[in-house]
Amino acid sequence: MNQAVETRRFEAEVQQVLHLVVHSLYSHKEIFLRELISNASDACDKLRFEAIANPELGKEGSDLAIDVSWDRDAGTLSVSDNGIGMSHEEVIDHLGTIARSGTKRFLEALSGDARKDTQLIGQFGVGFYSAFIVADRVTVETRRADAAASDGVRWESDGTDSYQIQQIERAGRGTTVTLHLKDDEREFLDGWRLRGLIHKYSEHIAFPIRLPAEKDGKPTGELEVVNQAKALWTRPRNELSDDDYQAFYKQLSGDFHDPLAWSHNRVEGTQSYTTLVFLPAQPPFDAMFSNREERQGLKLYIRRVFVLDAAEQLLPAYLRFVRGVVDSDDLPLNVSRELLQENKLVAQIRGGIVKRVLDVLEKLVADKPEDYATFWKSFGNTLKEGIAEDTTNRQRIAKLLRFASTAQADGAQSTSLDDYIARMREGQEAIYYLTADGYAAASGSPQLESLKSRGIEVLLLHDRIDEWMTGYLHEYSGKSLRNIAKGELDLGALADSADAAKDADANESSKALTGRLKSLLGDRVSDVRVSRRLTESPACVVTAEHDMALHMQRLLREAGHDLPSSANVLEINPSHPLLVAFSETEDDARAGDLAAVLLDQGIIAGGGVLEDPADFVRRLNRLLVPTT
Repeated sequence: MNQAVETRRFEAEVQQVLHLVVHSLYSHKEIFLRELISNASDACDKLRFEAIANPELGKEGSDLAIDVSWDRDAGTLSVSDNGIGMSHEEVIDHLGTIARSGTKRFLEALSGDARKDTQLIGQFGVGFYSAFIVADRVTVETRRADAAASDGVRWESDGTDSYQIQQIERAGRGTTVTLHLKDDEREFLDGWRLRGLIHKYSEHIAFPIRLPAEKDGKPTGELEVVNQAKALWTRPRNELSDDDYQAFYKQLSGDFHDPLAWSHNRVEGTQSYTTLVFLPAQPPFDAMFSNREERQGLKLYIRRVFVLDAAEQLLPAYLRFVRGVVDSDDLPLNVSRELLQENKLVAQIRGGIVKRVLDVLEKLVADKPEDYATFWKSFGNTLKEGIAEDTTNRQRIAKLLRFASTAQADGAQSTSLDDYIARMREGQEAIYYLTADGYAAASGSPQLESLKSRGIEVLLLHDRIDEWMTGYLHEYSGKSLRNIAKGELDLGALADSADAAKDADANESSKALTGRLKSLLGDRVSDVRVSRRLTESPACVVTAEHDMALHMQRLLREAGHDLPSSANVLEINPSHPLLVAFSETEDDARAGDLAAVLLDQGIIAGGGVLEDPADFVRRLNRLLVPTT
């Protein structure tokens, strides 16, 4: 027989805290179902654990489950479990005090080996009170597993300043939380909606989650399990086949294609966690969006309960193509469990994940180079960002980079830095490269002429990110990287004494030529000099060692950026017919046109933009059809 109802007031300031929970703490109201199911799972875990020492607790049956049901007419939603349940005192202690978790108190009572055995039991803090986000009244009926049926307890509150509690008759152990939904929250009285939320947040809870089966929108009177109940990543790797991993990847990512590779690891120690990461074969639909603050792809679970997409906290941006899960035994979350707090444990996990991903990429390079070529085509430019972002792993990332090269006629990005070093000329100390806006511009650049004639390989970096990336990659494997379009071209030991003598003679014999060009071009150039780079072209424009390449300057200006003027140098090939014609002309106007066109040609070949294209056309026309 039910006892009299007792009204109790919440502890001090509970009303303000409840207001915070309902209106500010959670960004998505649907979170309430995750929290209630998590608490039910905790209760089942605690029964299973306590029953080891006290088998009497399981006398009502060992088939633990969580049931979610609804009543459209009454406007109620219920979450029930047959777990440990609560006594009268525990109800007052746990539900009458905000932010006090029964599970947390349970863990605090354990020590030593017993604590290790409870690793699946969670700590969910104020999660129960999230029910008031969607409900204007919440009823809890519960009975502890070791109590008599007459010792059941009913707790009820509208979430204001007090709650009612009474002793009731309850046949079964466990707890039922019933939400009397607000009028505008009836969306949660729909089986498909509830099923979708369970799949999203509670798919891998260790206990069956059951919903009433429906046919044509009507209940059939049967219950059906709607979660997998066994998280794939918690199973030993030797029990899983490639098909298991591939199927899980497709379910996780929504990708129709098989992943290229994956890594599944369990880390034990002061911080215990499991990672399962996948490399896609091509960008999933949401992978490469421009707003990196919203990137997803790595799902964080705490003891198999989905908490949030934590790619931003657990993956550096240059690995944003990775898909997978991280399941931690415990991580520091904010009170709503929607934000991951930065600390050394998070940094440790992030470092471990980065190492695993780079290990997978290196194994792909060694064992399946064709698959790595597929990966590079899809995600190579994204990986390049790691050169700037991840100084710790810069050399490992550099080893994974692939480029086009003058040693390959097909233009494929298949040359690694190690490949280049293996093909270097004897005595060569630098890795030579050229950046350009496109492969055609790179492979046809006049800057290549001298090195190609000497048989020196040059890497052709023609993606827009390359100019920025090389600003951070100055050396690899003891070899410096040198942009052949910047500064003086120093060939080191590759240039013999005959070259030095030839350069000296050319500079001396061309003083009048370079001086006249510099005079005519004025402040458009910082200098004019005889080139070591050119063998066929008349001229090229060279930027200072640390200035931005011409094509990158053009791109940034087109994007609206103001850039300081760069000190461009015009390098000439005195033996070219255009320079010979310039030397022989006595017409100052024609000489001025030739000088300007030579400079403008160099700017265009370097990917730059002319300040006055119309003036270039007029000068070129005058040179093509000279007036008599």
